[in-house]
Amino acid sequence: MTRAFELTRAEAALVIVPSEVTAADCRANGIDDSRLRVVPWGVTPAVIDEAARARVSQTHRLPDEFLLWVGTAEPRKNLPALLAAHRASGTDVPLILVGPKGWGPTLDTLLEQHDGVRHVGQVHGDDLTVLYDMATAFVYPSLLEGFGMPVLEAMGQGTAVITSRGTATEEVAGDAGVLIDPTDVEELAAAMNSLIADAGRRDRLGAAALERAALFSWQRSGSLTADVYEEARQ
Repeated sequence: MTRAFELTRAEAALVIVPSEVTAADCRANGIDDSRLRVVPWGVTPAVIDEAARARVSQTHRLPDEFLLWVGTAEPRKNLPALLAAHRASGTDVPLILVGPKGWGPTLDTLLEQHDGVRHVGQVHGDDLTVLYDMATAFVYPSLLEGFGMPVLEAMGQGTAVITSRGTATEEVAGDAGVLIDPTDVEELAAAMNSLIADAGRRDRLGAAALERAALFSWQRSGSLTADVYEEARQ
């Protein structure tokens, strides 16, 4: 990664990044602003039928309500704070973690310390979309993201999202998500409880999320990328 960045900084005519936060990081590390082009990623919402929900629910032994997190367990994902906030919330709604075990604090050790949290491992393809669709809320208090694709994927299914202020995921969620300080366990716990307790608010946020996600199409991403290649060719 370091070598690739050095080559990019030295030789690239233009540099495509998925967010303003990543563009700022590039500027801070020596890529001049005149070469940076922000091209957000996209999402394709899916229509989920009851048969798919029933199948995924049975496969993963899901309750009617659950909080969802998706990603690779690594330090920047802030899982210790997420698990601490879930415990502090006192909620009976379980937290389902999806994705590889990754590295950093051992996920198995973290889970031993927290009841009501379950890791289902890696989930591929359509099943992951169904999980996004079924979740009571999607919770993603990451400390650092280049874009935050899981947030957009959850929003694309009309699911209420809790995510971090001051990161790339704030760019994605905008005013259609609940923004929290990812280092503040009490604030995160309160945000969880607020959405769990208020179905009307979840519905409003879900509708806003779906509307905002429509701004992030792969067609737009492709068109903007083609524009950058054309600019570089000239």
